[in-house]
Amino acid sequence: MRTAETVVELRGITKRFPGIVANDAISFQLKKGEIHALLGENGAGKSTLMNILFGLYQPDEGEILIQGRPVSIGSPTQAIEHGIGMVHQHFKLVQPFTVTENIILGSEPRKGASIDLKAAQAKVGRLSEQYGLKVDPRARIEDISVGMQQRVEILKTLYRGADILIFDEPTAVLTPQEIVELIEIMKRLAAEGKSIILITHKLKEIMAIADTCTIIRRGRAIDTVAVAETNPQQLAEKMVGRSISFEVAKEKATPGKAVLSVQGVRAVGSRGASTLDGISFEVREGEILGIAGVDGNGQSELIEALTGLRKVDAGEVVLKGKPITNFSPREISEAGLSHIPEDRHKHGLVLDFTMSENMVLETYYDKRFSRGPFLNEAAIDAHAEKLIREFDVRTPSIHNSARSLSGGNQQKAIIARELDKNPDLLIAAQPTRGLDVGAIEFVHKKLVEARDQGKAVLLISFELDEIRSVSDRIAVIYEGRIVGEVEPETTNEEELGLYMAGQGKGGAGHGQAH
Repeated sequence: MRTAETVVELRGITKRFPGIVANDAISFQLKKGEIHALLGENGAGKSTLMNILFGLYQPDEGEILIQGRPVSIGSPTQAIEHGIGMVHQHFKLVQPFTVTENIILGSEPRKGASIDLKAAQAKVGRLSEQYGLKVDPRARIEDISVGMQQRVEILKTLYRGADILIFDEPTAVLTPQEIVELIEIMKRLAAEGKSIILITHKLKEIMAIADTCTIIRRGRAIDTVAVAETNPQQLAEKMVGRSISFEVAKEKATPGKAVLSVQGVRAVGSRGASTLDGISFEVREGEILGIAGVDGNGQSELIEALTGLRKVDAGEVVLKGKPITNFSPREISEAGLSHIPEDRHKHGLVLDFTMSENMVLETYYDKRFSRGPFLNEAAIDAHAEKLIREFDVRTPSIHNSARSLSGGNQQKAIIARELDKNPDLLIAAQPTRGLDVGAIEFVHKKLVEARDQGKAVLLISFELDEIRSVSDRIAVIYEGRIVGEVEPETTNEEELGLYMAGQGKGGAGHGQAH
């Protein structure tokens, strides 16, 4: 059998940023018609390597070969000329424009002095048909689902003639059904002779779709394996350098009385549209309630309403029998609520503060840490040392800035600070977003420990595996309401996916969590 030709080869690619070698002499080969996964933990250097191939960064050392010929790729425009397309994690689409207008932006076909929209629409329709994308060329971006928007990004690369497609964490924003459909699309692209690089840290997806997998750890290529000859356990160990448990070890919950009660809460978004539409549920002591849903269905607004960052327009939020609706964030924190925010950089840490300062962001005024108008720096430092030791936060010193830590260590620091407040209710929003399997294992253990100490835990996550393995009960949010409640032991991805798309038992909007 003739081996497939190599379409892309990276040889000894090195890229340095101040204080870090992001890529350390990495070599990588992509064959024609192959789906090649690039696996690595958070900050391993996967995206940096692909940004070099797509011309967004320039390598300090090493060379790129396309079809066996050395090339210099100075910009995305040059990458596109070499047949390389990139489907970014965050889409780059103009919302009021149609699908076709977005696809031809920057390379509009002309008919005399005007744009030949009809010809473009016909070409987009043909490509959509050929690759089973099922996109309406005339639809407006703002009217189509996130999954469809991603397909528009794929079409954009195909329209420009890409034979090599880079997908950066493509399933982060999709429902389970959309993920299944995307996998089918990628397989079809490969069958038609396209070559695909998939950046991911999700082992299940690699097993489902990739032919080959290159593992990157701390900027170095550790190994390249045939996916058919490996398993998730081996991949995880290569990725983090130690053995990993995928099971969340926990006893059955024995919930007590309600700690948080949310009744008929409504909130209006910035554009005057309702983002929380009469949402109701309870979280009891000694249980983890997981809230599942596709991004953009009111999760962020719910967190803001519960933590005092967003005004509640109707309904009531009750913590331990006391109303806290529209209280200030400090009052809510002092009433017994801790919060691991969904964006650790925006809401979790002050990145240029030291780790020591970050550990008392919400408690600096406490008698333990201040003497009158002055901070007791010795006490703050001792407190930070204790938490950093207990939670195994890797930092050279408590005086290093939060910015200098990896994502996983930043997250551990936030969890340490929030659990140290000994809350009655812990809200964990996307607590493992962007983390590798090692850090995820640690976070899950801490959430279960909090539950076992009798705390109420509200887990909000887009990761269905996480919701199913960590939660004791699952409520599904859709368009600002709870539309169904299921037991983790008896549900499956299909049932959850239907609820998440508003198609659960009895259709959208039925059922409330109790």
